[in-house]
Amino acid sequence: MNTFFDTYPALIGIVSFLIGLACMPVVLKIAREKHFLVKPNKRMSHTGEIPNIGGIDICVSFLLTYIIFEYASLTESQFLLIGLIVILFVGFADDILDLSPISKLLGEMLAGVAMIGFADIRLTHLHGFLGIEEIGVVSSYLLSFFVLVAIINALNLIDGVDGLASGLGILYCAFFAIWFQLAGELSWATLGYSMIGALAVFFIYNVFGGTKRKIFMGDSGSLLLGYLLTAFVFRFCTLNAYHLVPDNMICSAAPAVCICVLSVPIYDTIRVMLTRIKHKKSPFSPDKNHIHHLLLRTGLNHIQTTCVLLSVTILFIGLALLGRNWNIWVLVGVDFCICTLLTFILWRAVDRKLRAERSY
Repeated sequence: MNTFFDTYPALIGIVSFLIGLACMPVVLKIAREKHFLVKPNKRMSHTGEIPNIGGIDICVSFLLTYIIFEYASLTESQFLLIGLIVILFVGFADDILDLSPISKLLGEMLAGVAMIGFADIRLTHLHGFLGIEEIGVVSSYLLSFFVLVAIINALNLIDGVDGLASGLGILYCAFFAIWFQLAGELSWATLGYSMIGALAVFFIYNVFGGTKRKIFMGDSGSLLLGYLLTAFVFRFCTLNAYHLVPDNMICSAAPAVCICVLSVPIYDTIRVMLTRIKHKKSPFSPDKNHIHHLLLRTGLNHIQTTCVLLSVTILFIGLALLGRNWNIWVLVGVDFCICTLLTFILWRAVDRKLRAERSY
């Protein structure tokens, strides 16, 4: 059986999907019985109380699937899995107790210790960026923790409309899982395909669940997804830096490729924080200035907004593949210019919509 799935690892996603499908009704029942619900507020466009622990179903189906297919290698991945469980509990605590930013950050750092400190999954090479190749241990740890927190919170902040975070997660995991598979890293590909199946179940319930079966990912899900994607980024960069994969799979601009693939949440987070600072507000203060909020202001609904951003992400993944061996500065520069142009076009669309509304 394992030989069959080693040949067709993408089918692992189906197993994860079926496990998630079986577990989701139980998660929904527990959420309603224990009142793990989110109430409508001024930053949400939903009505009624909605369960917000979708991350639990994602984690259960993801972990069970990975354990089934990678049981023999669990000793090698044990600390990464421990970190995933830690970040799940941090997100769950935030969903239920509304943790302070400092408490949440400390929880993310604790989970990072498992990945970066014990599993030794971290950035050790800059691929010639700024003329730097291999970096020292202290610099490696500092940079890795910074990137971990940045990616986790970027994914957390983009989770604002139905299907967006899970849809993006499916695309991101598909990119890395397929690359790991082609590069011969089947254990890492299994991680990606397991998460794809888990996210697909959530996507269906979140987008098409209606009033009775709708569920939100919550921080338990978005932090978990961000944590796993960070591990993918670190492993992807390491394999490319030291040429540990076949020559035809090498991406010499690996850090820029990752930035390109994750353009939507990364660029949006930077833009929003700079805007808040410009208006003399805390960069961590909540608002409705994220990319999905702007798309909603143009008159799009949740599903249309999600479709637009998923389409844009596919465009950026295509750019990443095209420029995987470009100079890092060139790829990052092209990516930044496209992001800025698209943002400018979006703001013009928002302005036209507002002028049209005032004219009535």
